[in-house]
Amino acid sequence: MLILGISALYHDAAAALINDGEIIAAAQEERFTRIKHDSSIPEHAMKYCLEEAGAEPEDLDAVVYYDHPFLTMGRFLQNLRYAGRDAKDLLEFSLDSLLERKMWIHRLLTDKLGQLGRKDTLYVAEHHVSHAAVAFFPSPYQKAVIITVDGVGEYATTTIGYGEGNRIKMLREIDYPHSLGLLYSAFTYFCGFKVNSGDYKLMGLAPYGDPVYVSLIKEKLIDIKSDGSYRLNLEYFDFPYGRAMTNDKFAKLFGGSRREPESVITKREMDMAASVQKVIEEVLVKMAVYAKKLIGGDVDSLTLAGGVALNCVANGILFRKKIFKNIWVQPAAGDAGGALGAALFYYYQHCSQERRADGIHDRQKASSLGPSFSDAYISRYLKQNEYPSHFFDGDERAQKIAELLNGQNIIGLFEGRMEYGPRALGNRSIIADPRSAQMQSKLNLKIKYRESFRPFAPSVLEECADEFFETEGCKNPYMLFCADVRKERRIDFQLDYELQASKDNLLPVVNRARSDIPAITHVDYSARLQVVNEEHNPLYYSIIKAFRKLTGCGVIINTSFNVRGEPIVCTPEDAYLCFMRTEMDVLVLGNYILYKDEQPALKDDGDWRNQYELD
Repeated sequence: MLILGISALYHDAAAALINDGEIIAAAQEERFTRIKHDSSIPEHAMKYCLEEAGAEPEDLDAVVYYDHPFLTMGRFLQNLRYAGRDAKDLLEFSLDSLLERKMWIHRLLTDKLGQLGRKDTLYVAEHHVSHAAVAFFPSPYQKAVIITVDGVGEYATTTIGYGEGNRIKMLREIDYPHSLGLLYSAFTYFCGFKVNSGDYKLMGLAPYGDPVYVSLIKEKLIDIKSDGSYRLNLEYFDFPYGRAMTNDKFAKLFGGSRREPESVITKREMDMAASVQKVIEEVLVKMAVYAKKLIGGDVDSLTLAGGVALNCVANGILFRKKIFKNIWVQPAAGDAGGALGAALFYYYQHCSQERRADGIHDRQKASSLGPSFSDAYISRYLKQNEYPSHFFDGDERAQKIAELLNGQNIIGLFEGRMEYGPRALGNRSIIADPRSAQMQSKLNLKIKYRESFRPFAPSVLEECADEFFETEGCKNPYMLFCADVRKERRIDFQLDYELQASKDNLLPVVNRARSDIPAITHVDYSARLQVVNEEHNPLYYSIIKAFRKLTGCGVIINTSFNVRGEPIVCTPEDAYLCFMRTEMDVLVLGNYILYKDEQPALKDDGDWRNQYELD
């Protein structure tokens, strides 16, 4: 049974294809169009998925969309009552989008596909049902609690559900405009970052601040109940009216206007980030405790999806609280993952197909679900363009890359299938040596062209993870949990003193060593951990293993292969262009290694950074 799932028209459009429950392919549209968070109909992603399966649209048993347009229209109409006299602004902001596109999704998809499967019919799954399905069905567990949290989908913003076998059941729901995701986005916006893409920055900024505003947030902005349910005080927000996220009353509460994007980050923004992060953690912990009591019995596993599930700091808190023995977070937890969730929901729940789970292995295939390119393809590309390269394979390849890392080279690594979800996991990554105190700021300022404070993730071999980090048994391969660097590896670091001495200039603070792996050690000694084993990604594993053999360090830096505002690279052409535009030293394309100083000068393409809207 061949089923195509689709997400589109909000943000992070994507397509996913399953065959008899097995995930065949999945990819975000942004990777093909090179428009970050592209929300358009995922024409290229759909085409890729079908090509991967050798199928045509008429071969599909079902096409499933991840959102219910009529329920979304109902929520919009209901939202008019919140707008009151401001309804005109909301109508101008949203009505055209709803009436011209979202209500006619079946026609838009037919225009691209030609035919919506054998029955020429579009099926829909509710937004948070799609999130719940992609959280539970690929997980290792036969039964589990499901929590989904995001900005909004139709009406729901937060749900608690239960999955067992091939069924999921939604049990509790919090509806718009009360939204934990939109609360976090309001702080993202007010701190001068871009909603949806800047939420990671707010999370990365939080450890620089003190949570001095927690009491104020809980007193004025959000009423949190003991079961984790909550209500927002809408007097301080503008998002229900289709305008900005926050209003003048919110600004007055925090002592001044919103930080202008790209301006200096002050202690106020650091403290706001730290404070809202603590509030998010408190809500999720209370919700998890309540959910476990609600389900009862012997259910000791939790699965998570929705955009808020990408908050790896909160996920780490949940794990350390030991509310559940097991936690599995969908690596494509945001809207892109809804495409896969919609397909899986149709297959298991609508069609009552059998599902197997062994309690250990997930069905996500390491999230390596996107396009791959053969050595033959890469060889032709290099020869046609006369790009000098060197061929290595097997152990020799891994050894050479390890030597280059040890020589302080920054390497663009392109191999295997592109990852599904926002994290690069070793197939479309930039890698470097974590032992250099200056490497974090160098990567940010000269490679990624982004703010110096943003931390980088470590990829660590599974067998030596506990040598470097306090994992407490959390060996997640998807970079979705934070863990602390072990105490014996830390170097004394007084953050308050450093910030005062630098007068809010974060660069000197970033460059101060905080451990013997300083480039991946955040200012609170935390790290967003990717634990790598040979089963999940044998090629990536072999590189880190060779680096450990050479240096004694089983950890390398891993960040996504792109620059600020650009989607992660998809093709060898994307990778080469990014490599040449930045100060990367080496590019690995499959089994071919390219050195920057051997390459011909890149043709002048103007100020290429203007091609990408800043995130």
